[in-house]
Amino acid sequence: MADQSTQSIIVNAEPAAVMAVIEDFAAYPQWAGSVKSAVVTADGPGGRPEKVAFKIDAGAIRDEYELAYTWDGDREVSWNLVRGQMQKSQRGSYRLAPTPGGTEVTYSLTVDLAIPMLGMLKRKAEKVIMDTALKELKKRAEGAS
Repeated sequence: MADQSTQSIIVNAEPAAVMAVIEDFAAYPQWAGSVKSAVVTADGPGGRPEKVAFKIDAGAIRDEYELAYTWDGDREVSWNLVRGQMQKSQRGSYRLAPTPGGTEVTYSLTVDLAIPMLGMLKRKAEKVIMDTALKELKKRAEGAS
């Protein structure tokens, strides 16, 4: 069973501006370091992406996978793995909460790999992935607002 990892960061932008960055998957290769491509494969209700295919290259980890998204306004987006090469499952979410002058973004992620990996190494990789994702999201959202 995979363990869930959670981290938060304060972004100096309104929730709508942060969510606009999250839902602009075509721009991910410009600001999300390991994402080489992100292509919307199905639109959902309200025009937000329902499924997105990714290609990532994070050094030792290269993968192609597709995620299905569920949106709750500008409050939360969650996703589940549809298919992947290196992953058996992936569940994640961004929860956005307004704060004075900005937004608290809480990122939760659970990944179960198809290949065995020591728990300690997996947790360290998840921490680096989440840390990087939150910092890159913050930089992108603050630059856009």
